[in-house]
Amino acid sequence: MARAITLAERGRYTTDPNPRVGCVLVRQGHIVGEGWHVRAGEPHAERYALSAAGERARGATAYVTLEPCCHQGRTPPCTDGLLEAGVSRVVCAMVDPHPLVSGRGLRLLDAAGVRVETGLLDAAARALNPGFITRMEQGRPYVRCKLAASLDGRTAMANGESRWITGAAARRDVQRLRAGSSAILTGIGTLLQDDPSLNVRLSAAELPGMNPDEAVRQPLRVVLDSHWRTPARARMLALPGDCLIVGTLDAPSRMAGLRAAGADVYRCAAQDGRVDLRALLHELARREINEVLLEAGPTLAGAAVAAGLVDEIILYLAPHLMGDSGRGLFHLPGITRIGQRLPLAIHDVRAVGEDLRITLLPEGRAARAPLP
Repeated sequence: MARAITLAERGRYTTDPNPRVGCVLVRQGHIVGEGWHVRAGEPHAERYALSAAGERARGATAYVTLEPCCHQGRTPPCTDGLLEAGVSRVVCAMVDPHPLVSGRGLRLLDAAGVRVETGLLDAAARALNPGFITRMEQGRPYVRCKLAASLDGRTAMANGESRWITGAAARRDVQRLRAGSSAILTGIGTLLQDDPSLNVRLSAAELPGMNPDEAVRQPLRVVLDSHWRTPARARMLALPGDCLIVGTLDAPSRMAGLRAAGADVYRCAAQDGRVDLRALLHELARREINEVLLEAGPTLAGAAVAAGLVDEIILYLAPHLMGDSGRGLFHLPGITRIGQRLPLAIHDVRAVGEDLRITLLPEGRAARAPLP
């Protein structure tokens, strides 16, 4: 199973919106076939492993990181393939949370006489797909909030200047975070201040598991812009990949102008005059967005944390001081007493070049996110 999990990791940057899955076929103590899911619309991990094994799959044990699917989608059911190949035992790490599967695949195999076992390395298997699992179980994507700050907790100078707080290695690490995300979310304030690209600028050769000749998938860029102030000349609108501008006002002419500039637009429900973050996340889940990387200023980041919508915080901490005039990490106006603090658990600390990367989990969040 450990080998199957390693194989599944190879799809980190390509399988979206499908889960990352690996499969290993073992017969008489020897691996006879293995595979992983590469991208949506292509064969699942079990099909690749069965193809590699051929006749040697008969009587073999299949170790698979996620319950085999039992419904017809863009590819045929994997349960059918396992039965046709004569696999005698299936060990899966976790049950598929997709409502069309959710134990049905295992029951079908069991009814056909295949020995079925579940739970082996379950935690490691769940760590492969935090976004897919959250979308299936909670109806929203998994949200990571990425921040970069000086040692005294400043994310920018008072005038908004922030390039560059961290070093080249940390910025490269952020590129890998973007490449593994389904969408990058920011606010109109950040867009107007920085005119960011919010794209992946690494080649396939620089992303583990990818074929060097592959095209790198660009995550959906999402801008919260209640009053449709995004300029048609914004840099991200001219770059490869899709952009979604999310507002609340009914302003047909402004919305049409953004569409003409190359953006998709979505009018979302409002809360206190701003985009309702919870409603937006449900809409993104409907669009099959698994993992959202929040790259925003202290107002939006603070609102998302305060609403309990952030599953993981990744803080890059640079070894320098920016002084009292700089901007802080989060804007949390409701906190006035020490007893109102929002508790966080440190999940991981590591050096990235000259900076530290600290991964924190809000109270109650499970430590199931993979650490690149």
